[in-house]
Amino acid sequence: MTQSGLGMAVELREAPAAVRRQMDSLAGPLAELVARLARRPPDVVVTCARGSSAHAATFAKHLIERHLGIPVAAAAPNIATIYRQPLRLRGQLLLAISQSGSSDDLVEATSAARTGGALTVAIVNDPSSALASASEFVLPIAAGPELSVAATKTFVASLAAVLRLTAQWVGDSKMLKASERLPDRLDEAAQLDWSEALGPLAKATSLVAIGRGPTLAVAREAALKLKETCALHAEAFSSAEFRHGPIALVSSAYPLLVFAPTDQAAFGFGDFVTDLRCKGASVLVAESGEKIPGRLPTLAPDQAEADAICLIQSFYAFLVGLAAQRGADIERPRHLQKVTRTR
Repeated sequence: MTQSGLGMAVELREAPAAVRRQMDSLAGPLAELVARLARRPPDVVVTCARGSSAHAATFAKHLIERHLGIPVAAAAPNIATIYRQPLRLRGQLLLAISQSGSSDDLVEATSAARTGGALTVAIVNDPSSALASASEFVLPIAAGPELSVAATKTFVASLAAVLRLTAQWVGDSKMLKASERLPDRLDEAAQLDWSEALGPLAKATSLVAIGRGPTLAVAREAALKLKETCALHAEAFSSAEFRHGPIALVSSAYPLLVFAPTDQAAFGFGDFVTDLRCKGASVLVAESGEKIPGRLPTLAPDQAEADAICLIQSFYAFLVGLAAQRGADIERPRHLQKVTRTR
């Protein structure tokens, strides 16, 4: 590990402690929010987020649609900030997710939604931020300071907060117990050895990350982090989307990094991977099972969405070594800064 990777390496290993702290920081706000949602449940949830937080919103979409049956859509913040068009969200839920809570477009879009009668909720690391002030409810993720440009523990903590929100909203005791086990499992996930992927990805010029169901958000986050920290072009697809055109890109020089889900979405994944390999693809699959070529180790399955959070923790730990192999400075990504202000 290079010296330049120490900041991110330290911070990603702080994620379990953040998730453990979060249990207390979320207890009061979640109880109030869930009581409010029970009194007046929304027909639609709209998410508002950028970057890694947008992938946390993808995770929220899966959880809320899967377990509550409520449609979830992503807002385009520029409708509020550039076009000044109010959205008809009276009585609906707007869920804003941000690490810093400082991006002007998220703040303005949330303020506009609240003025229009939406129930506004911020999942944010800084409870004193502008986004928190603009929201009726604030769910602090309790990640603590994160100095590395590439978000790790704040992303994990955001996913954990969404998992806990859904578990309490649904009243799912199994999901809640999985949330309680998550800190220890994150510690274990960071220790898993994904070094088999170093060779193929160290020399790659482009790759595809694949997920489905609870792991689609993980695939999207992995693709973003490969761009940010390794200057490696990567795109993310669900396994179903990939068959609708992008599969034409498959070749031996185009690796695929597959994040296997552990619920019903896993159906057909084995056939999908076999088909890709028959087409000459270099496929690396993060899944549980006996050690075989091309399989990256994961924890034994517990609860599907919690399993997905553990996958991204294993990926982050692997990413530090990959950046070093590629000669990239993981602490100083080109053209990026920690807080991105957009409007």
